[in-house]
Amino acid sequence: MTAIAIKDAAPETLPPGFDFQLPDDLIAHEPPEARGLTRDGVRLMVSRMNNGSIAHTRFAHLPDFLRRGDVVVINTSRTINAAFEATREAHDGTVSNVVLHLSTRLFGNGEPWVVELRRKTPEGTTPLLDAEADEIIRLPAGGCARLVSPYNPAGIEHPAGRTRLWIAELWLPDGALSFAADHGSPIRYSYVPKSWPLDYYQTVFADEAGSVEMPSAGRPFTRALLQQLGQKGVHIAPLVLHTGVSSLESDEPPYPERYHIAYPTALAVNSARRLGGRVIAVGTTVVRALETAVDDDGYVRAGGGWTDLVITPERRLRAVDGMLTGLHGPGSSHLSMLQALAGREHIDRAYDALLEHRYLWHEFGDAHLILP
Repeated sequence: MTAIAIKDAAPETLPPGFDFQLPDDLIAHEPPEARGLTRDGVRLMVSRMNNGSIAHTRFAHLPDFLRRGDVVVINTSRTINAAFEATREAHDGTVSNVVLHLSTRLFGNGEPWVVELRRKTPEGTTPLLDAEADEIIRLPAGGCARLVSPYNPAGIEHPAGRTRLWIAELWLPDGALSFAADHGSPIRYSYVPKSWPLDYYQTVFADEAGSVEMPSAGRPFTRALLQQLGQKGVHIAPLVLHTGVSSLESDEPPYPERYHIAYPTALAVNSARRLGGRVIAVGTTVVRALETAVDDDGYVRAGGGWTDLVITPERRLRAVDGMLTGLHGPGSSHLSMLQALAGREHIDRAYDALLEHRYLWHEFGDAHLILP
């Protein structure tokens, strides 16, 4: 696999990554149910860091690779309908149809949210980058949003006409979550040409509403599979991290996100590490939350707030032993997290194998289990 630098990434934030050609026929364009599979019928590749071995199986066989005393940490954030048909009223008087994506709820007067505007194209949508402060975006049912200022928590200067995310004040006939349930739809990108109901974007353990994109690594789980893991002595520990809009399209580092780790989950993680069990994080969101909450002594502390942690190979993981994850696109910052866990050489070999064996990418695709 040829290594090149991540496109347009801030060098002080992200390390050199690698790119690869992802053929269109290796992208999951629809849910596995539409392909005649059950949720846990998707493929699973298992790679082991200690000896470099690789196994190919189905997600339903996940319990065969875990053992009593392991702790599987899941993200129980529930996905919301965060995409809205909208009308943009620009300062020059032009009016155009756009799509508005909610990203992250902030706190303050006027129910502020971080939002993304997207242009409509024949293939789907692309980021709209030339909006200006004080523009009004008309939403369904009399709702509207006013763009207040660019959202730039990292303080990185972007050239004019390159603003992707905005802080916006929302004026809605109901609270944002209720409004989204009634008038929004799930966020989807051009590689998913058909719209699917929100249920297809939920994990079976989704609970607290707040993610605008599905924490997709947990999608293949079924209730029967969770029961099998419990019967085997594998502990399932929940936490919550509400995901914002994906940064994969522009190779930006992750933005701050809200998370919460309850005391029983912190206790389960700490006990497993003390007693020789393995902590397996389901998805990059779980890794980000746990690594934010771990102290210098190696113990995870219960609590929550905002995390702006960016995990790169230069930062050693202290709370996670293994990871169950989806397949990440070329140049994605998530690949840096995988390298932080398993090393560059292991991830290179694993992704070569995923491509060779024609696994499917993105939220409706296959899965990768990385074990010690």
